[in-house]
Amino acid sequence: MTTRRFARRSLQKRLALAYAAGIYAAGAFVLVFVGVPLVSIDAATPDGATSGPVAETGISLPQFLVGSAVALVLLVPVALALGWYVAGRFLQPLRAITGTAKSISAGDLHRRLDLGEPTDELTELGHTLDDLFARLQAAFDAQRHFVANASHELRTPLAGLRTLLEVVLADPDADADTLRSACREALALGEHQERLVQTLLELAVSERGAARWDTLDLARVAERVLAARRDQVAERDVDLAEHLAPAVTAGDLGLVESLVANLVDNAVRHNHRGGDIRITTGTSGTQATLTVANSGPVIPGDQIPRLFQPFQRLAKDRHGRHGYGLGLAIVHAVAHAHADLTATARPEGGLVVTVRFTASTAG
Repeated sequence: MTTRRFARRSLQKRLALAYAAGIYAAGAFVLVFVGVPLVSIDAATPDGATSGPVAETGISLPQFLVGSAVALVLLVPVALALGWYVAGRFLQPLRAITGTAKSISAGDLHRRLDLGEPTDELTELGHTLDDLFARLQAAFDAQRHFVANASHELRTPLAGLRTLLEVVLADPDADADTLRSACREALALGEHQERLVQTLLELAVSERGAARWDTLDLARVAERVLAARRDQVAERDVDLAEHLAPAVTAGDLGLVESLVANLVDNAVRHNHRGGDIRITTGTSGTQATLTVANSGPVIPGDQIPRLFQPFQRLAKDRHGRHGYGLGLAIVHAVAHAHADLTATARPEGGLVVTVRFTASTAG
């Protein structure tokens, strides 16, 4: 605290010295370039140039120099006092900003600077800080919400596993088949938890952003993803249509493949038997685009933004058979680092998601 107060006072001292130096330099300039020449001209005037009584010659050059030196000495404290006052006035809004920022950083994220008129550089700084505080508040709120949901999702299989074991241990007539059945269910709960942790790690990597940028073709990425999921598509009895034109862009290959995989998995998982999936890649101007459209339940338009947040589902599923509510959150995180994402609900049911890679990343 002492160091910060010293630094703040040091800034005011430096500004005061700068203002005082300016005033002092202006006085010295007037003395040297205006006063001295005028006195020199007056002293050089010949006595015969006047008529009548002998004219007073006024102040002599030595007297003027002595008086000016005394005036300059007296000007020093006056200039310093004036500079100190002006510097304090200029630093007062900055001190108010600093005090409010300290209060906000201490935990009151809802406070804002709310600087009004006049509009100047400090006001613009205040507005910038207010925008920063708003983003920080949103980020902290989202983090707290995510931690709460993650804790709940991780606690559910653990609670189920504990209940299962307690029931089996409390049964005195439990035989080998009962124990084997309990073990199989315990393994299923463990696999559920393992998949959830893996998905959380994938989300964390996606939110970290692109680690490297490689040239890639969205069509080839989609081909690889679909090749690994054809059995799953066939099992769900879903009609798959592919229109994969070359779409060259740049990005983190692992993250882009994760984006495509999660879009396809979401389209398969939330579809119905006899439904359809349409996957399209191509270029439009300077943009490389990927579109995944699928049939499925009717989605209210106002619910679409919520689906791209972690742990958000249209239908609750405590066993994770229909996902963990993280797939589209991963898609959103990857798209945020690479491209623009739009999602619209199909009137007959299902979702259409289009990812447009911006001109800065398109190859």
